[in-house]
Amino acid sequence: MPQDDNKTKTCWIVTDGSKGMEIQCIGLATALGLNFSVKRIVTTKPWKWLPPRLWINPLARLDESGDHLDPPWPDILITCGRQSIPANLAVKKASGAKTFTIHIQTPNTAARNFDLVIVPEHDKLRGPNVLVSEGALSPITPEILSAAAAEFRPLVENLGTPLVAVLIGGSNSCYDMTSDVMTDLGAKLKGLHDETGCKFLVTTSRRTGQENEQILQSALSGIPHQLWTGNGENPYFGYLALAEALIVTGDSVNMVCESCSMGKPVYVFDLPGGSQKFRHFHQRMRDLGYTRPFQGVLERWESQPLLETVKIAGEVAEILRNRV
Repeated sequence: MPQDDNKTKTCWIVTDGSKGMEIQCIGLATALGLNFSVKRIVTTKPWKWLPPRLWINPLARLDESGDHLDPPWPDILITCGRQSIPANLAVKKASGAKTFTIHIQTPNTAARNFDLVIVPEHDKLRGPNVLVSEGALSPITPEILSAAAAEFRPLVENLGTPLVAVLIGGSNSCYDMTSDVMTDLGAKLKGLHDETGCKFLVTTSRRTGQENEQILQSALSGIPHQLWTGNGENPYFGYLALAEALIVTGDSVNMVCESCSMGKPVYVFDLPGGSQKFRHFHQRMRDLGYTRPFQGVLERWESQPLLETVKIAGEVAEILRNRV
């Protein structure tokens, strides 16, 4: 377990502000019991396109629109994402190697340049200072879920039960969410309601797109549901906590892993496209019993919560006890 004295250590979380990267860093820092500061950097051209070894004075290449990284240097630095790598290396050098550096996800530089690298199992990187997690790290804790459930339960009680959360992403570099795909998902949700009487707690993302949201709204017309499309307080954690089962689109490793942390049935709705890494990830989640493909029906099966952040934090804490 993380040491109590972690609270006395200073910690920076540095990313380019991408939500999926930032929440992994926050999840790890929270599980370690660290008091952390989040710093969102903006890198300038042409440096942002170059590999870390070609950067000259990386800390001077940060745009004024983002956060600056200035001394005093932190005891611990956690980064995620390509743009944060040169900053990680520069802080370690500027601190005289006193800052303990952690990078999440496979970096585009040698792993030995960091004190620790944490990668998901579906990435191939391995090494003496590499920790491997099942999927992405998560900021979810029992306290967060309990608070979210208490907050949002009064807002969904009128829907009745059973409640099914539907977490919808969108197109990215690997997947396409077309109007035909959303029409198919909408039809499957309607069929599921007609068969089981379930009600839906639905969230979309910025990648879903207005046209797809309209198709979804039309499909859910007449079905008891709540649909969050970005306005008002985000009910995401509340929906995870209150649902009896979850349906999640397969474009987001983060959403799948966060859903699997509930210990509830998780169904993945496949999108056209994919990659070798995504296919490996989804197959492993199915093989381990965390997920099943969503084909318009609900099944019941026993699944242990996916608690990788707690496991990884324990491993990091042991290393910190010996090295910081």
